[in-house]
Amino acid sequence: MFTSSLHNNRYSPIYSKAQEILRLAHHLSEYLSQDLSEKDIRNYEDPHIYISGDIVQQSFSLGPHILKAEEEYFQEDKHRHAISILNLCNRLYYNCQRLENANSNGKEYVPVILKEIRRFRHLLRKWLITI
Repeated sequence: MFTSSLHNNRYSPIYSKAQEILRLAHHLSEYLSQDLSEKDIRNYEDPHIYISGDIVQQSFSLGPHILKAEEEYFQEDKHRHAISILNLCNRLYYNCQRLENANSNGKEYVPVILKEIRRFRHLLRKWLITI
């Protein structure tokens, strides 16, 4: 029974959107790391390179929290994971906005991930009602 419920959760719309955001964040980070890893004249690296790593880590954490929230039996535990998801989503959105100020050609792809995060937020609001 546990395995089948876990299997069904992996196909939920919110989990699928979280995985899509993870793929976008990973591709964005790879693209930006090539531009941002170059050192400037003073031999300093761009601080925005660390933001791209934060985006990948935060988007990676969304999926497991969604699965944990859906698997919990008690409402309090579900809400605890839901609050974690909300916080991750807000930090992810904020870091993507900060990445728009980066000196890179890849910052033109940041609006794509911001749009997907907004869609995720919309799904999240609907999902929070159902858990």
